[in-house]
Amino acid sequence: MWTSSIFLLACFAGFGFGNTQKCDEVRKVFQLRQIGPNQLLPLSPRPGSDLQVCKSKGPTCCTKKMEERYQMAARRDIQNLLQTSSSSLKFLIARNVAAFQDSFEVLLRQAENRTMASLQESYGNMAVQVQDPVQELFTDIGLFLLGSELNVEEAVQRFFQALFPPVYSRLVSPGLGDVSEGYAECVGSSAREVRPFGAAPGLLADQIARSGVSGKVLLQALHLGIEVINTTDHLMLSRECRRALLKMQYCPHCQGVTQSKPCMGYCLNVMRGCLASMADIDVHWRDFVRSLEGLSARMHGPQDLEQVLLGVHTLLHDAVGHARRNGPRVSAQVHQMCGLPSRKDVKTVSIQHSRRETIRLKTATTSGDSLAVRRSDFLNSLRLYRTYYGGLADQLCVSELASDDGLSCWNGTNIVKSYTLRVVGNGVKAQAANPEVKVRGDDAVIQQIIDKLKHINQLLQGKSIPKLGTLDQIETGSGDVEGRYSGDCDDEDGCDGSGGGGVKKNIQRVSKLNPDVSSDHNHHHYPSAKEVTVTSGGVGLTGSAVVVVTTWLHALFLAP
Repeated sequence: MWTSSIFLLACFAGFGFGNTQKCDEVRKVFQLRQIGPNQLLPLSPRPGSDLQVCKSKGPTCCTKKMEERYQMAARRDIQNLLQTSSSSLKFLIARNVAAFQDSFEVLLRQAENRTMASLQESYGNMAVQVQDPVQELFTDIGLFLLGSELNVEEAVQRFFQALFPPVYSRLVSPGLGDVSEGYAECVGSSAREVRPFGAAPGLLADQIARSGVSGKVLLQALHLGIEVINTTDHLMLSRECRRALLKMQYCPHCQGVTQSKPCMGYCLNVMRGCLASMADIDVHWRDFVRSLEGLSARMHGPQDLEQVLLGVHTLLHDAVGHARRNGPRVSAQVHQMCGLPSRKDVKTVSIQHSRRETIRLKTATTSGDSLAVRRSDFLNSLRLYRTYYGGLADQLCVSELASDDGLSCWNGTNIVKSYTLRVVGNGVKAQAANPEVKVRGDDAVIQQIIDKLKHINQLLQGKSIPKLGTLDQIETGSGDVEGRYSGDCDDEDGCDGSGGGGVKKNIQRVSKLNPDVSSDHNHHHYPSAKEVTVTSGGVGLTGSAVVVVTTWLHALFLAP
């Protein structure tokens, strides 16, 4: 009898049950972490033969229902960690998307104001007549920068066709005065053949297209960067991963051990297995950061959007000067194509002059730092995250999950001094020998993200850059995979049916025009910042997005 009592005591001690009150500690933690109702806990240790993952030879503080709740909690904990660890990176990109768009807005206002002021200073009342075409030109440029598939060459040609009639009647043939609308239309239509402005239209179209494509690709890349982070933040973990996380984080609770953490090697095997596909993003993410740096380095001279837009007034001044210097030739060709000029009715002219008293300049706040300085500051910060995906699993173990060296730790079965099994490397291929998590192969959703990164990296590097005024769009967040996540779904998820089918789920993504920034999250090692909520990941301006941007630009360019 005495021998039997010693044996039972040893069994309980081996599993953390010095007395039956050990389950009280489990109950407290269960309640504190809001894992489930306390009614799920047994009043005292019980046989655990019905448990699927947290199996033990001795008595346990867990029931099957508790095990299910623990698995949900383990998955929630990891996804919260993923979102917290990426929050500063996501905020950095979203903040700069908004900053670049604000800079474009201010830059467009400044360029339009400078152009109109220069025209008024040089040509007086004629500037009033060309204000609407100038406004339309900068509206078109704004649409192009924000993603519209606008043909820049055609937009610039329309502007110079609208510019030609007042230049012709006021400067080339100053004695004409106000010509009739029909004659003015003929003069404008003749601009392509007469070429009164020389090479200026082609030069301006080329400069806007070159610098604008660079700006568009930059914004497009930042939106894709946010989608990459969102996709990995909401990764649907595989069944094997979820079971491994349960075993690592909550199975020791079933043995009454609530304070011990997993061994470092054990944690690395579990997390490297769970995040194997994410680790394969690493090489493409590094290339993404390098490619952004390369694009920024090339954005000077003809590819410097700020320099091009703020230089439009100089180019127009030269273009008008070319038309005046070639006045006899221009007049002869116009007369040949349109005949003798016809004048406007005097009453109509007086009414129009009364409406055209002043030039409406746009309110343009100081932009502060130049676009080049903003890009440089952003890339200096982004560079800190170039190894983010390659070191994520290790970072989570070191900073959050694993036990410190020298302390007793959980190895998946018992509390031990150290983990003795082999620790595998990062990436899917390295998981073949993982003793803790079986990885089936590449994740389809992650592979799609990798394909998008490859595509945008080519654009950033200057490859596959399309012709004037067009840009191949990466349809981020659209198509059949919208909101779909990797992994598989079974009855443990509360899904309909079981197995490995993809799961539809809504993700919020960063809006192009108004990134929503909310709630503070800090993460050890990475720069702390605010959590960002993300909406609409599309880069192309289609459907309702075009309406939003068009409305925004309409308000921008009609503002007093």
